[in-house]
Amino acid sequence: MKKFIAIVMVAMFALSMVACSQPAAEETPATEETPATEETAAPEASAEAASEYKVAMITDYGDITDQSFNQTTYEACKEFCEANGLQFNYFKPAGDSDAERVAMIESAIDEGYNVVVMPGYAFAGAIKETADIYPEVTFIALDVSAGDLGDDYTLPSNLYCAVYQEELCGYMAGYAAVKLGYTKLGFLGGMAVPAVQRYGLGFVQGVDAAAAELKLTDVKVNYVYGGQFFGDADITAVMDTWYAGGTEVVFACGGGIYTSAVDAAKKANAKVIGVDVDQAGVIAGYAGVEGMTVTSAMKGLYPTTYDTLTDVIVNGNWDAYKGKIATLGLVSGDDPELNYVQIPMGEGTQWSDSFTQDDYKAMVKDMFDGKITVSNDVSKAPSDFATVIAVEDQGAIKG
Repeated sequence: MKKFIAIVMVAMFALSMVACSQPAAEETPATEETPATEETAAPEASAEAASEYKVAMITDYGDITDQSFNQTTYEACKEFCEANGLQFNYFKPAGDSDAERVAMIESAIDEGYNVVVMPGYAFAGAIKETADIYPEVTFIALDVSAGDLGDDYTLPSNLYCAVYQEELCGYMAGYAAVKLGYTKLGFLGGMAVPAVQRYGLGFVQGVDAAAAELKLTDVKVNYVYGGQFFGDADITAVMDTWYAGGTEVVFACGGGIYTSAVDAAKKANAKVIGVDVDQAGVIAGYAGVEGMTVTSAMKGLYPTTYDTLTDVIVNGNWDAYKGKIATLGLVSGDDPELNYVQIPMGEGTQWSDSFTQDDYKAMVKDMFDGKITVSNDVSKAPSDFATVIAVEDQGAIKG
């Protein structure tokens, strides 16, 4: 995705400011027992910039090898800091709790890091415990919404949050799947949190729209939440049932839960749809099979991180971000790769004569121009968006 900051900034503030993996050489994270090791500053950076800012990233749930939120955010932070001669390290909480995330934020601050980047809604609690008491530290949070933080929380001036219109790229993925010939689909969400819900509801809307265009009456979507962000035998068993019953492709949305969809799809010689990043390579590597991924519903974690750090640190433009929650979506009707929500333009999507890159570009243009509208109303049920398709809402597997 291209990093054109000027285009992004103009479009970002035209939007409403609202209240919502394997690296080449793995590094050792900083934990309570293991102190951070600072990256070497790039020689071309100015001494003033290097001395003023130190960037830390705190991981959420998994590690920087998750080929999703953590890895993408880590790589953006690392490459930005290397390009600008800033010290950087990531800090991995010992477990999945607010207390452990707070501990890592405080460890980073104790070591002199004054820009803290956090990916994922689970950081809401830790933000509320730390941002107000460390006003000298700049906090940048990805996918942390007003709903996550709570209605009674006022964003301090040292915090910026970015959230995404997941319903748009969910729509794109569902629309593409039906246009590519799939009529028996599934949505496997992780936990029923707003971001995952928006992905799923957008997916259903895209499936329905494509089916209506093609005048299909036999399109069906199975819909379920796993109740967790990782796959296991119980979830795989449900996916086995789906694929055995004729499901052709499942949109697996929620961290490592994709492993259950992939395990079942491999046995059935079926397909999956990735999420957050272009997961074609991740899924092929996990399954040991190429060509299993139809497409991926992507959001721009990398450019959000890299461009925000650039504008804040290099351009000194923190005033445009402080105390705000920005909803990021489409910024271009002509170049889909400039947008913060998209599907892969390359081999990560299985293009065909029935759905070409030009077809995709035309759809994005219609979205940008308002000819296609997609609801993000998570109070509605998936079946509420079905006009010509059938949706079987199976609730949650766990929880």
